[in-house]
Amino acid sequence: MKKILLILLLVICLIGVYLFFVPKQRQVSWGVNFSQAQAINLGLDWKRTYTAILEDLQPKKVKLITQWDLLQPNSDHYYFDDIDWQLQQAQNYSAKIIYVVGMKTGRWPECHIPDWASGLSKQEQQNELLAYVKEVVERYKDNKSIVYWQAENEPLFQFGECPWYDEDFLKREVGLIKYLDPTRQVIVSDTGEWSWWFRAANIGDIVGTTMYRKVWFDIFNGYGFYVTSFLPPQTYGLKAQIIKQVFGKEVINVELQAEPWTHAYVSETSIREQQKTMDLSAFKANIDYAKNSGLEEFYFWGAEWWYWMKETQNMPEIWKEAKELF
Repeated sequence: MKKILLILLLVICLIGVYLFFVPKQRQVSWGVNFSQAQAINLGLDWKRTYTAILEDLQPKKVKLITQWDLLQPNSDHYYFDDIDWQLQQAQNYSAKIIYVVGMKTGRWPECHIPDWASGLSKQEQQNELLAYVKEVVERYKDNKSIVYWQAENEPLFQFGECPWYDEDFLKREVGLIKYLDPTRQVIVSDTGEWSWWFRAANIGDIVGTTMYRKVWFDIFNGYGFYVTSFLPPQTYGLKAQIIKQVFGKEVINVELQAEPWTHAYVSETSIREQQKTMDLSAFKANIDYAKNSGLEEFYFWGAEWWYWMKETQNMPEIWKEAKELF
């Protein structure tokens, strides 16, 4: 018992030293997420939105959120025109891409299953999903804009409308990607606030994590309240150092909150409601929080919303701030 207490005390001391005495991180790089479907949901011309992000903001890193249902609308037909165009634009503007592939790739409802596959059994869905992943990787493995593959989005975290969660299947999926393209590392992402990232680190080459500061917590059917994270920023860096020491793998932030998280879709809520979780001051605060976390690479979640605010609400403040940052 004395030995156990001594070890616990030592661990607590080490955590305290890390949280309060580690120097602030100064060498930070910034990127953005982009979702074609999200731009459309906001009523925007998605091509114009994407071009404006690349041309005006000029990020050099983009995490491209793709959807199975958009790329394979029929069981015997793939539609790659839109992704081909997005990758070509990234190359034109010298932006490097994280390509997210799979069933659960981000943006509500998180899992994007084609209608033709929704009635299949779990085994059948997994077989079709692996065939889809194979088609994507073989098509784009020679594309010089892509620097990493990301297999799914938080595939071990039960959030969203998904038919199943399967760690063994995730291992098969990552293995398939690495077999088809041994030249690139594969990111496996996990929730930043509700996990120590061990399982993700055990499967992926790189751990991707999220960072959300203030969100809507839904209790039942739209009833709930806003929750603000109490975690000090160094928590992320501490967990990243543990992953580095135990697994020898790096941790990057693939989702840094930079848009509202309300009880409904952004387009269905008032600006006043949106500003409860994201405005210019919150945006700046999240940037400072990220800089103090100890992580070095971040991808903002919300660039489509910045453009929507600028173009439709005449509120370009966050867009301008992001432009200065990049």
